[in-house]
Amino acid sequence: MTDRKLLMIPGPIEFEPAVLEALARPTLSHVDPAFIASFGNALKMMREVWLCPNGQPFVVAGSGTLAMDMAGANLIEPGDKVLVLVTGYFGHRYAELLKRYGAEVTVLEAPLGDTVPLDEVERELAYGNFKLMTFTHVDTSTGVFVDPRPLAELAQRHGVLSILDGVCSIAGEEMRQEAWGIDVAVTASQKAIGVPPGLALMMVSPKAMDVWKQRKTPVGNYFCDWGLWLQVMQAYEEGRPSYFATPPINLIVGLEVSLKLMLSEGMENRSARHIAMADSFREAMRTLGLSFIPVREEVMAHTLSAPYYPEGVTGAQLLPAVSKNGVVIAGGLLPSIKDTYFRVGHMGMVNVEHIARTTIAITEALKP
Repeated sequence: MTDRKLLMIPGPIEFEPAVLEALARPTLSHVDPAFIASFGNALKMMREVWLCPNGQPFVVAGSGTLAMDMAGANLIEPGDKVLVLVTGYFGHRYAELLKRYGAEVTVLEAPLGDTVPLDEVERELAYGNFKLMTFTHVDTSTGVFVDPRPLAELAQRHGVLSILDGVCSIAGEEMRQEAWGIDVAVTASQKAIGVPPGLALMMVSPKAMDVWKQRKTPVGNYFCDWGLWLQVMQAYEEGRPSYFATPPINLIVGLEVSLKLMLSEGMENRSARHIAMADSFREAMRTLGLSFIPVREEVMAHTLSAPYYPEGVTGAQLLPAVSKNGVVIAGGLLPSIKDTYFRVGHMGMVNVEHIARTTIAITEALKP
């Protein structure tokens, strides 16, 4: 084992050396021509990563929670009806967030480790007069994967906007925003995007931008208002400086580097690599007798895994022992069962060596 511990939590993750090198460069002015070019290039490449050539990208200093907040703040007006599909902690949190903007929220919660049946979703959409539906592509608390395609199709059929919480999925799981008809897809830099924490990222469809433009009330959050950020995004993409709030310059330069790397790999190849790494890790865990929160293979995420502790083993025992073996993993997050399971992230630059080191560290930690 090396002295440095391998970070295998569900974000922050291990970052490419080229990204870390970009962060270490001297900070430029936000109106420096080199930074303007870098920011504009990153915005253009986001459309390729999200596979949304006609979407409007936003890059703002903040976390994935801010990206979720911006989507809600701009698309919700008091009294709007919203359907929230819950597959873990983050679905519940989005429901609470949307209520802050006056939304009337209906929650459909899946059984633990599963997804909400499509027929239940369709029944609600058919009679609920909803403006918006949200779902979590991969819930970081449970490792449950939701297939966005049929949900986006249902939303379109019933004239409902769709928001995909892709904080733990985008750039790891397959996501074809425009082809699948997803209106807003949000994420954060520190997960599969491969940049240290600090960037809230989203792509907004032309349809969702039109809904925002037709609001009857001002956006209830000044910092989140797309109207104040849109001029900034458009200016940088056109090669001009603009200002609303100082951008996180080095993080955006790092974003440009990371987006270049993933596009050079190819998004299909990147998704396939994540599938292979997830399958390899889970097969190794099964040989140790471990089971997982997701109840079926098709609802298992490829960016993280959530195994249950073996009988008689606690997090207080396992996590420090794995760390002593040179790998950092995470404990449970879902409040009702958080002491019964742990989480391992395998996203971004994850490779065979990372999976092998993690497997060895867990195996050794579980030895009597």
